[in-house]
Amino acid sequence: MRKITHVVNVGGVKVGGNNPIVVQSMTDTDTSDINKTVNQIEELYNAGSEIVRVTVNNVESAKAISKIKPILSDKGINVPIIGDFHFIGHKILRTVPECAENLDKYRINPGNLGSGNRKDDNFKTFIDIAKDLDKPVRIGVNAGSLDQELLDLKMEENNKLKIPKSAEEVESDALISSAIISYQKAIDYGLSKNNIIISCKVSRLNQMVHCYREISKQCSAPLHLGLTEAGLGMKSIVATTAALSILIEEGIGDTIRSSLTPEVGALRSREVELCQEILQSLGIRTYKPQVTACPGCGRTTSTYFRELASEIKDHLDLKNKQWKKDFPGSEELKVAVMGCVVNGPGESKAANIGVSLPGSGESPVAPVFVDGEKVKILKGENISNEFIQMVESYVEKKWGNK
Repeated sequence: MRKITHVVNVGGVKVGGNNPIVVQSMTDTDTSDINKTVNQIEELYNAGSEIVRVTVNNVESAKAISKIKPILSDKGINVPIIGDFHFIGHKILRTVPECAENLDKYRINPGNLGSGNRKDDNFKTFIDIAKDLDKPVRIGVNAGSLDQELLDLKMEENNKLKIPKSAEEVESDALISSAIISYQKAIDYGLSKNNIIISCKVSRLNQMVHCYREISKQCSAPLHLGLTEAGLGMKSIVATTAALSILIEEGIGDTIRSSLTPEVGALRSREVELCQEILQSLGIRTYKPQVTACPGCGRTTSTYFRELASEIKDHLDLKNKQWKKDFPGSEELKVAVMGCVVNGPGESKAANIGVSLPGSGESPVAPVFVDGEKVKILKGENISNEFIQMVESYVEKKWGNK
């Protein structure tokens, strides 16, 4: 069951409470390069990102925000834009007030605001601006940029214990404390609870899960989940999926991002697709039709079923955007493409529409099942095109009159 949190309105997107878990992403462009930044925001938005964060690390990038927003609006892209601030963000927002006005949320890192009294003053500047403009903030604690003074204090306390904690446990305590202390300070400075989101990102899965569990017990702010610096390739996908899934299944988390390191030349929007796949696999949100396909074994010596499964998936991905518009609800479509008689008929019956291709030594025919009933036998060289046409007809018939 989802843990109840406050609801934060981020540029029209509601985060927290009983609202759907929100998928967000971040650009990797120089924000002052307006064309590149607009193009990447458009890519992320078209992939399904509901919030997009951009780097605001200097005056030039801050001034670009007021130019980027109207260009996006002219394109019909009204996705909320979040400013990511570190070190001098409080100065930037004072120097470029139109940036503060145009952004839909500010991301503040308590570990990068200076030290001593200066740290509190800089934090208060952020909060005062957010309060005056009624803007939400994300208090984003990160292990890689943790408040060093707080960490040193926790280390000193730990050294006095009869049984000291491990370095990772002390770091976790400091991360949690940084988030909760900053949350309470923001409220004390006058910011509404309904304008605060918290994140606590680390690169180690177990530590990340522990920190979010503890923070969720100590406050009711919506939580932004992410395994930061997740890395490259398969490792990053597996680690991110595991970390987010554990917490989401426990009812923790209101908005998510997958911090993948993209391969050179790869689309930035892969991080959006991964978040969507996680939420859809958990049965929480539905984004696009799904294809069930077996992995293949000695019974499926032919590669044809794999080729067909891939072809079907590509076709569904291509059609999804238009189908959503023409046939609302079609994103719930489930298609099965199976390779032999062992699990083929069963999985095909369980899908909306499925085909069970012949395995090694089986009769060269492919029964098609629609809503659990066998309706046709396909054979010959044109199975692929015939089955795709049957899928098209099924979608039009089932969702075409809504």
